[in-house]
Amino acid sequence: MDRIDIQIEVPAVPFEELSGSGNVTGGTTSAQMREAVEQARERQAARFSGDRTGVRYNAQMTSRQVRECCKLDSTCSDMLRHSVEEMGLSARAHDKILRVCRTIADVSGEDKISEIHLAEAINYRNLDRDLWV
Repeated sequence: MDRIDIQIEVPAVPFEELSGSGNVTGGTTSAQMREAVEQARERQAARFSGDRTGVRYNAQMTSRQVRECCKLDSTCSDMLRHSVEEMGLSARAHDKILRVCRTIADVSGEDKISEIHLAEAINYRNLDRDLWV
């Protein structure tokens, strides 16, 4: 599980929702999400444009690039430290959280990683918690 970037538990959909009319209101449309992802990928490609290692996207970052591209302020650093210690995360999981939160910030159109981006990325490490013991 340590090698999986995003780990979440997905609850079963109630039968009533499955057999309903299918009219779901609110949320992000596929077209909106596609646009956000395309813009995030453009941000990432621009970030690594001068890189000679062939890296174009956050998922491809080396540990050194993670340290360079995923700088955290002191509040975020404390949050990550606490999460690593409380959840017993490995160095691999630590770097995966940073890659994912950098991507979340990119999708949000943000240059800096904020507490919200980091908290979301930490929450995606759901299966690292002791829920499955």
